[in-house]
Amino acid sequence: MLSVEDWAEIRRLHRAEQMPVKAIARVMGCSKNTVKRALATDGPPRYERMPRGSIVDGVEPRIRELLAAWPTMPATVIAERIGWTRGLTVLKDRVRELRPAYLPPDPASRTAYAAGEVAQCDLWFPAITLPVGFGQVRTATRLPVLVMVTGYARWLAARLIPSRVAEDLFAGWWSLLAQLGAVPRVLVWDGEGAVGQRRRRQTVLTEQTHAFRGVLGAKVVICDPGDPEAKGLVERANGYLETSFLPGRTFTSPADFNAQLGDWLMLVNQRHRRALGCAPADRIDADRAAMLRLPPVAPVTGWHSSLRLPRDHYIRLDSNDYSVHPAVVGRRVEVTADLERVRVWCEGRLVADHGRCWARHQTLSNLAHLQAAAQLRHDRAAVGPAGRRDPDEVQLRCLADYDAAFGLDGEVA
Repeated sequence: MLSVEDWAEIRRLHRAEQMPVKAIARVMGCSKNTVKRALATDGPPRYERMPRGSIVDGVEPRIRELLAAWPTMPATVIAERIGWTRGLTVLKDRVRELRPAYLPPDPASRTAYAAGEVAQCDLWFPAITLPVGFGQVRTATRLPVLVMVTGYARWLAARLIPSRVAEDLFAGWWSLLAQLGAVPRVLVWDGEGAVGQRRRRQTVLTEQTHAFRGVLGAKVVICDPGDPEAKGLVERANGYLETSFLPGRTFTSPADFNAQLGDWLMLVNQRHRRALGCAPADRIDADRAAMLRLPPVAPVTGWHSSLRLPRDHYIRLDSNDYSVHPAVVGRRVEVTADLERVRVWCEGRLVADHGRCWARHQTLSNLAHLQAAAQLRHDRAAVGPAGRRDPDEVQLRCLADYDAAFGLDGEVA
């Protein structure tokens, strides 16, 4: 086989030196036919192995018939229908090669969003270990960061939340919308359990999501599985957070994480974006003006429960116990909690106010509550003996009561 070096030299001698084919063959020590072939080709010679047949060639017509009738038929089902008994890898490769010819084209077009039209939401799980107090830490799988990106301005907002349960997720979602100052007309999610799912190409939302979007007046759309283009903005934002915000940072608490994240987002939204030709901050006013206004009454988010306060004057929320003033023991109290505070009310009066604990299985006590409980126990112990009756004491009843009971009033024996 002629080497690339000889091929290049033959073409140089012919084009630059104007040497005839016979002279080139004599100089290069090859045949005239070799020189002619080298001059006739436009590219350098390459070694090409003769293609060998595949074991799948014999069943390819049958595979084509099945794909023509059902283009999305899985390769495992095709193997069953044609009686395939060999390895599946070579069959799957051939099916993957043939399937596009029987499926309609699925191009991914560039999407442009109108002002105020849409915002994409997702959860990002940073690969860090974050201290949450009481000697406990949380890893990436239990550290959801709620991320939201508007479609028109590419305005990025994010916040670390305690968990991905509905109470915390909707509280974080509302905080981002309140920070934005308006409500996009369409809010896009993937299949997050607390928000909804995609079933048979239909969006099925949870009851909490319907209640939330009803107050906002917005539409919530769930993306199909395996359709990353549907929310590519927030997916790229997650990658941007992973590569630009996280490296080189350390965090001492969830509050420290959110503080650093907030400062970083202020800078990011001022940076020039090549796709926009400007910074998100230059577009956000137009985007916000076309959105829906915030509702006059905020939607109900966070934790809400009602119970009768037990004698130990503690309530449990998200695996943690919080003390309540013991003066309301036995009375019905209302427990409310958001991302930062846990509050307990009794007949409109605040009887407990604690910071939200991110650790698990902890007991948080207010010193004033403990002192009040100790005083109440002391007072009850002091009045207890005087208020109790001696079990051996027998009450003496007036004899006139017996006369009245037997109707002997006024009679003389």
